[in-house]
Amino acid sequence: MMRVWFKSGAPWIWLNAAAVSICLIMVVGVLVLVMVRGVGHFWPGKVAQLIYQEEGEQPQILIGEIVDTTITPALMAKASGFKMTDEEDTLVQYQIKTGNRDVTGADFRWIEERKIKQEKYPAGIIVIERREWGNFYGQLVGIKENNKTIATGEQAWPMVSERINRALSIFKEINRLEKKEIGAINYGLERLRLKQKKLQLENRWNEPAEKQMAAEKAGYEAEYKRHQTQLGELYQKIRRDSLIAKTDSGGEVEVPLAKVVRVYRPNNMSLIDKIGHYGRKAIEFVTDDPREANTEGGIFPAIFGTVLMVIIMAIIVTPFGVIAAVYLREYAKQGFTTRLIRVAVNNLAGVPSIVYGVFGLGFFVYILGGSIDQLFFPEAAPAPVFGTPGLLWASITLALLTLPVVIVSTEEGLARIPSSIREGSLALGATKLETLWRTVLPMASPAMMTGLILAVARAAGEVAPLMLVGVVKLAPTLPLDGNYPFLHLERKFMHLGFHIYDVGFQSPNVEAARPLVYATALLLVIVIVGLNLAAIIIRNNLREKYRALEG
Repeated sequence: MMRVWFKSGAPWIWLNAAAVSICLIMVVGVLVLVMVRGVGHFWPGKVAQLIYQEEGEQPQILIGEIVDTTITPALMAKASGFKMTDEEDTLVQYQIKTGNRDVTGADFRWIEERKIKQEKYPAGIIVIERREWGNFYGQLVGIKENNKTIATGEQAWPMVSERINRALSIFKEINRLEKKEIGAINYGLERLRLKQKKLQLENRWNEPAEKQMAAEKAGYEAEYKRHQTQLGELYQKIRRDSLIAKTDSGGEVEVPLAKVVRVYRPNNMSLIDKIGHYGRKAIEFVTDDPREANTEGGIFPAIFGTVLMVIIMAIIVTPFGVIAAVYLREYAKQGFTTRLIRVAVNNLAGVPSIVYGVFGLGFFVYILGGSIDQLFFPEAAPAPVFGTPGLLWASITLALLTLPVVIVSTEEGLARIPSSIREGSLALGATKLETLWRTVLPMASPAMMTGLILAVARAAGEVAPLMLVGVVKLAPTLPLDGNYPFLHLERKFMHLGFHIYDVGFQSPNVEAARPLVYATALLLVIVIVGLNLAAIIIRNNLREKYRALEG
């Protein structure tokens, strides 16, 4: 009976179903873990005030968030050097985010639960999110204006929100002037310098050109002085206010509002307040620039760089992949050479991605980019323009990496089109090129989109080759801005995958960066799913359009 059952093939069907189910469960489990850890990062946790006493020492006050808990059996704790009594079965430890790194030198601390003498959550504890040194935990003492205390204690709290909003608006204006206005002036001055050097190299530098250049440079310098005057006034305004806060050790610290992002009392927040705080933090994460060595703030440059790179890669890989597939299926003589080319294409799909990165660095950056600099940008020497890793070379490298996927998918789509379609078109008087362009390729477009979907999914998650051909930890400017020629393909860029690697493994403050790793990973998954959904919708529309013709 069992032999007949095995011969029927039913066990292998159940085995495959079980394998697929296990894979789906594992994928869903990973996504749920990333979602819980990433989404929960923005929720304002309560801040505890603990009275903690080590053996033989005086009690001390600790203020911070309890972010992690570990439970260790007594035998393992004793083996690790902890002193345990016979009544204690486990050792419970808490990881406390104490913040105040500029005061204590560390953001986190592990403590033992049994040594906590008192635990409470006072409503007056404040959390200050700063642009430097991470969070500050303590109690509000007062507010200073022009080095004079204008309010203390509870009287100061209602004034905090208004003054922080004022400081934030001034900071945004300073940021706009420095990055947009003065950045554009610096970019224009650099272009003038390169233009002058080019004219000198071509022996076309004369008195009219010098006068024109001097006039343009004088205009830039006058505009620069005007913006510098505005910046001086804004910096004077933003330095006006500061907070005085008390640490858990009792010392007082003055925090300038110019370095403050927000101040809140988590223990005194209602559910509506927490939801509002959560929304603001989530929006900041998606729209702001990173700060504190990428462990705080947002990741907008990484999102922008990832999407822009994938779009450029898709624009490059699609025509080349389709042309190669059309030649192999429609024009090439089917023989040993064609079969050898197909084997080579399939083997290229299995080459490690880092090999593509090395090839991209050696050929695209040094050879091709260096040649472009010598031919078209000699005035920039010795500084490279395209002879250095950048967005263009990263996109081309990933296009080369994903090319086999597009070729194979497109060729399979062409193979599924009945020969009667081609013969009917030719019989009606169409040329082979017209048949291919007006009939065959439109019917094969769903297969092309399938190849593009697979290419986008792989390219968006690749990190290893990008580390060699253009991605960086922090890019000062975006590859797309308001300065001519607007799209700067030679610039380096940020990428979500590399951001995860950098924050998770290269950060100077790994504990603080860990929640950000999950949040960034979740966002990377969302970006890939969004790009794929857009391609899937287009593919399904094309499939419905040509379904009747295929029948």
